[in-house]
Amino acid sequence: MDTSLIYWKKTDGIGRICRNGLNFTERGFGIRGAVGCSDRANTAISQATPEELNFEHVFGELGVRWLHTGGIYAALSEQSCETVIEACKIAKKYGTLISYDLNYRPSMWSAIGGQEKAREVNREIAKYVDVMIGNEEDFTACLGLKVEGNDENLKELNLDGYYKMIAQAAKEYPNFKAIATTLRTVKTATVNDWKAICWADGKVHMSNAYDGLEIMDRVGGGDSFASGLIYGLITTGDPEKAVNYGAAHGALAMTTPGDTSMASLKEVEAIMGGAGARVKR
Repeated sequence: MDTSLIYWKKTDGIGRICRNGLNFTERGFGIRGAVGCSDRANTAISQATPEELNFEHVFGELGVRWLHTGGIYAALSEQSCETVIEACKIAKKYGTLISYDLNYRPSMWSAIGGQEKAREVNREIAKYVDVMIGNEEDFTACLGLKVEGNDENLKELNLDGYYKMIAQAAKEYPNFKAIATTLRTVKTATVNDWKAICWADGKVHMSNAYDGLEIMDRVGGGDSFASGLIYGLITTGDPEKAVNYGAAHGALAMTTPGDTSMASLKEVEAIMGGAGARVKR
């Protein structure tokens, strides 16, 4: 992998100046929900400025086709709020497609202005986004859009509420080419119903449903949905195929430990085609 564009920050070796971030998650089981803790203060990326990252070179000269970023990065610091907005502005200037995962984390926004700041920043970023991704809490907390009729504990999902919310988002942000959201019905911490929808060209496309999905580690399911969706949009241009790539990839990610998917393209496409869990030798 080409590492020439990585910007390296100097550190003192102990993390007082800058460091890499950590995320701790207690998995949860059955009726006990998972608990997460972000340990990301003073990270190198939270301090990065647009000048250091040279967006004009990346988007204008190298011609990067796609930028993906999200609300977790935006929430790291006041500086990261400014940096992500500038990245989106310059990417848009050069015609780069932009996807954004709202990923609202109350604990991360608390020190820089809470939900009010989250809405201010995310509403500004949304003006430049082509593909907006998030779950029901993300759209509500970050953009002020409500999903009507949902059970507070997400044991029942009201699809009509999602469709209305998506229609409202498309109306408020006509720059959105696609809007995607995961639909997770939480039965227990270890068994969820999982599927997704993607709105594009005025139509809503529903993925295959993975009912009663047994979860080993749910961290990374949303990120893997996003990457599968983006892969599908880039390679096929078909939102129905793309949302199925996303849902299958997210489901597989939750069957492996850690937040990074270990699934191959072949495995994802096999699940999309209805493959079972028979042992492979």
